[in-house]
Amino acid sequence: MSKKIVLTGGGTAGHVTPNLALIPELKKEGYEITYIGSYDGIEKKLISDFNIPYYGVSTGKLRRYLDPKNFSDPFRIIKGYAEARKLLKKLKPDIIFSKGGFVSVPVVRAASTLKIPCIIHESDITPGLANKLCIPVATKVCCNFPETMQYIPEDKSVLTGTPIRSELTEGNRAKAKELCKFTDDKPVVLVIGGSQGAGSINKIVRSTLTKLLSVYNVIHICGKEKMDNLLLNQPGYAQFEFLKEDLKDVFALCDVVVSRAGANSICELLALRKPNLLIPLPATTSRGDQLLNAASFEKQGFSLVLHEEELDEKSFMNTLADLYTNRQKYIDAMNKSDQMQPTLTIMRLINEYRKND
Repeated sequence: MSKKIVLTGGGTAGHVTPNLALIPELKKEGYEITYIGSYDGIEKKLISDFNIPYYGVSTGKLRRYLDPKNFSDPFRIIKGYAEARKLLKKLKPDIIFSKGGFVSVPVVRAASTLKIPCIIHESDITPGLANKLCIPVATKVCCNFPETMQYIPEDKSVLTGTPIRSELTEGNRAKAKELCKFTDDKPVVLVIGGSQGAGSINKIVRSTLTKLLSVYNVIHICGKEKMDNLLLNQPGYAQFEFLKEDLKDVFALCDVVVSRAGANSICELLALRKPNLLIPLPATTSRGDQLLNAASFEKQGFSLVLHEEELDEKSFMNTLADLYTNRQKYIDAMNKSDQMQPTLTIMRLINEYRKND
């Protein structure tokens, strides 16, 4: 008899990519996979490469602030709940795995009324509103950070880390060197500002570029439409708007990474054992989750942290030099982490808690 699973989650790439990382393992173990997302969210586009049945349901956002949509969205959520319940009755999955985002709320709540076990994953230290609504009916809650466990009932929380795409571990250093046109063996710094790029990180890299290139080769993923055309042919400096297929190769080549502190990004750095300098989004432009993520990784010995308000040419160069000099210390700390095999841990939970009719 076939094993059936429904994956859900969406709204941002961060609520989808961990699901994508699980798909090869689920297929390997013979699961019949279906995805439930919103009608036209980013998840529909991201899942389209995988030849997996996709169903959209109505979804609304629950806001903690005044917005005219606060009047219409509850009706969308109720409609989404009814649609999800009807779908789940038809699909009859043995288990749900949810990566969060508002589309997951009607799916998880509907599943609980049908007695379908649900495993949910929380990326950040403090659970977001969507997951807060799902935790009471979840079977297990997977976490990235030890600190998250205090917000979740003890019998439900499991420290897993985030599943990362297995191909990220299969990079080719020689291919990356050729892609970046590096001709010497200087240490390599990879700078990642997230999918939209990070203005302050781009700015500090470019203002210190002459100093950086005297010591390092630099691979700079600067975000859509954030390239500096005046620097295109600078030896030792390779800039890209974003990288898809080649990302695994530049990860293999780099010695250290400079990054924002989004949960999925830093979990990739942990899985790849890449010593890193985190420059989290400040509280003035976010809900503060990146500050908490960075503080946790710093406390666990995985990262060095430089806050945006402390960011200047001197602090950036000194902190980067400190990271590179002591890089083995950070690799050793990562090797001792409990979050090193997230995909295997989550697969074990899925197999353990799915319905066996």
